[in-house]
Amino acid sequence: MPSRSAPTPPAPGQGSGAGSGSAAGADSGGGQASGSSSGSGSGSGSVTMAMVARRAGVSTQTVSNALNTPDLLRPETLERVRRAVDEMGYRPHRAARSLRTRASRLIGFGIEPAGPGNMVLDRFLHALSETADAAGYRLLLFAAGSGQRELAAYEELLGEHGVDAFVLSNTAHGDPRQAWLEERGIPFVAFGRMWSEQEVGDWVDVDGAAGTEAAVERLVAEGHRRIGFLGWPPGSGSGDDRAEGWHRTLLRHGLQTGHRVNSVDDVGSAARAVQPLLDAGVTAVVAASDTLALGCYRAVSNAGGVPGRDVSVVGFDDSAVAPLLSPPLASVAQPLGDVGREAMRLLLARMSDPAKPPERVLLPPALVVRTSLGAASG
Repeated sequence: MPSRSAPTPPAPGQGSGAGSGSAAGADSGGGQASGSSSGSGSGSGSVTMAMVARRAGVSTQTVSNALNTPDLLRPETLERVRRAVDEMGYRPHRAARSLRTRASRLIGFGIEPAGPGNMVLDRFLHALSETADAAGYRLLLFAAGSGQRELAAYEELLGEHGVDAFVLSNTAHGDPRQAWLEERGIPFVAFGRMWSEQEVGDWVDVDGAAGTEAAVERLVAEGHRRIGFLGWPPGSGSGDDRAEGWHRTLLRHGLQTGHRVNSVDDVGSAARAVQPLLDAGVTAVVAASDTLALGCYRAVSNAGGVPGRDVSVVGFDDSAVAPLLSPPLASVAQPLGDVGREAMRLLLARMSDPAKPPERVLLPPALVVRTSLGAASG
């Protein structure tokens, strides 16, 4: 995010339940899929699904189908896979249970490496887990890599654990996950838009542009006319969305839009990046995250000023630290509990009706006004 707000034209295509899109490809009886080797390991000597797939000359998804949804496969392919399973003694507990129930009741969610956005996602994750639990499902958390490594993890989870569906977060331009899951008929929902003209699947997101628009409107009402923006480098879907709300609101009020600088989500870097805005005499700064806002606090304090008195500062995400700062940080709060509940609602609906049209939900954030947002001085 860091918050996966990261900003929708209707997308073509439809979501599809497990199996409907994968039957043709998985039942080819041909060579192994490109990611099927990801689950193989020889250190412990245990038999993995990838090893069974190589023995049978099929993909790991085909082995998963043989265990979980055998009706998708041609009889000769199913027999070949079952023979390999028996010969190699492959009997994972999870797959055996899935064979009986035809569902694992597991929903996969990839956890990103530790960073500022994880603290924000924690609230989303709690709501997601509680809603899944109420519906009889459990979240299976796993370490998400990037690119092909991440797709390999998805394939391994489908094979080794028979995961029923996935929840995605941290969506970005060129994100391959949605199309990869769609092609295989695996249900999923995303927290965040695809940031592409050709969107796929269901998603729920927060309207970041509306959040920064509310911040600028309040600053204008407080008499500010030189309002800067401290954002992430262009190319971030959520970051560009938040910048757009700042930009269009200034245009609407006939104010200058040239006071923008960019930084990575790091306090020290943000403090250095925002200095030119302070030198240019801005009286307020809207930041794309609370981490960036902390950098602005540091720069204002280093110059002998006080946030909220000399330069107003507004963050985004309303993180746990925002009300504890001195002065307390005004910030745009995302309705992460609602996001988690809506995401699970969309996913359960997709699993129940694979052929239904895609559904996209954009939720409004709320500006939380604190002492760092004050009247323009002078």
